Amino acid sequence: MLTADEAAALIQHGQTVGFSGFTPAGATKVIPTAIARRAKAEHDAGRPFQIGVVTGASTGPSLDGELARANAISWRTPYQSDPDLRKRINAGETRFFDMHLSMLPQNVRYGFLGKFSWAILEAADVNHDGAIVLTSSVGATPTFCHVADKILIELNHYHPTSLFGMHDIYEPEDPPNRCALPIYKPSDRAGRPFIKVDPAKIAGIVETNLPDETTAFDPPSEVTRRIGRNVAGFLAAELKRGTMCQGLLPLQSGVGDIANAVLGALGEHPDIPPFEMYTEVIQDSVISLINSGKIKFASGTALTVSQSVLASVYANLTDYRHRLLLRPQEISNQPEIIRRLGLISINTAIETDLFGNVNSTHIMGRNIMNGIGGSGDFTRNAFISIFTCPSTQKGGKISTIVPLVSHADHSEHSVQVIVTEHGVADLRGKDPYERARLIIDHCAHPDFRDSLRRYFEMAKGGHTPQTLSTVFRMHEQFLKNGDMRGVDWTA
Repeated sequence: MLTADEAAALIQHGQTVGFSGFTPAGATKVIPTAIARRAKAEHDAGRPFQIGVVTGASTGPSLDGELARANAISWRTPYQSDPDLRKRINAGETRFFDMHLSMLPQNVRYGFLGKFSWAILEAADVNHDGAIVLTSSVGATPTFCHVADKILIELNHYHPTSLFGMHDIYEPEDPPNRCALPIYKPSDRAGRPFIKVDPAKIAGIVETNLPDETTAFDPPSEVTRRIGRNVAGFLAAELKRGTMCQGLLPLQSGVGDIANAVLGALGEHPDIPPFEMYTEVIQDSVISLINSGKIKFASGTALTVSQSVLASVYANLTDYRHRLLLRPQEISNQPEIIRRLGLISINTAIETDLFGNVNSTHIMGRNIMNGIGGSGDFTRNAFISIFTCPSTQKGGKISTIVPLVSHADHSEHSVQVIVTEHGVADLRGKDPYERARLIIDHCAHPDFRDSLRRYFEMAKGGHTPQTLSTVFRMHEQFLKNGDMRGVDWTA
């Protein structure tokens, strides 16, 4: 056994470290905090100390936050959500590159991200044979363990050893030896319930007893409730017209207040039958719908729930073990499986334009918010791809419906349905002119509809009507005076 500071002393400047965690679920806590302390001490002594940080997705404040505040991160991928780290990235002080989350593990194995000196992971149990039972997430941890020279483990007694059986650890072969992935329904298992490593790679174990650093989502607002009802109404109509002949196909849902509201609305709608989920993150609303019988089974890579909900799951693990499963993100977000299962994807946009292009990562085209996450993995391969967003932000001063997105993450070729609190724009089989009219009439806020129509009328011509000299005028006006309303398109 080691102390956290003893473990941190093993990490050297310039090394790349793969940390467990997908959201705060399953993220290491005491070792990265100790690494941050060490970085501060090294900096105070006039010596450099920074490491490359790779995780499954975002993490908690004890990892990204502490390391960012200590200026201990030289580069970071594939996703983050910490405000201090975000500030350093947008200031150009920390290198960050965004990635589709399904591609991270294979890119690590292919050597595209260089040598990994360490894997640092949280575990509920580990035995002398090198079998490691993970905690509340899987993420990219199996791959980090596979490629790293050495492994450090936070053995977190907050998570019971009876979590054994909640994980399905499967790592595909690399090309040209990759086989079809043997998952044909969300409850199928392809691997084993633990990670197996060479015991000689384990350099030390640090004991902890700490909960995940998750926080509860805000209660649904009237706007998010209306978005949820619009999504539920759209899917109920799809069922009625027979596009899904055997009931509602499995769902994928993003994370956050809108996603919780959408799932809540699906649970309340009388014409939505019980369904399954094959998703990234399992959050509080999923557990509620499992308890009510509306969700029959949920597969994901992270159990990102409030501490009270996690306690209730742990108190009834025997029951939930038959209704929940955690997989590596390479499998939860696998395009082959997504297309095979016919998933309905529901993700959140920052902004969308008149033709269905979606920005899910950048504010005003310049500053990154969090990252693309897994939204692209699902959107590009879904049976139906849905994006949701409120029609306005900043108290009505920003329209999330714009002539052209300021940063493009998902193109019109992948986005099928856009939903705001005002309605639904079904873009399937529509040309650019039809798309623009649908989005303005059904999704834009009434305060911006006339302005967007004026732009559309002015821009007519060509296959996709755009006027390059004015297409970002709404963004430019906001940057100049803090309000997109009242744009003069003729100036």
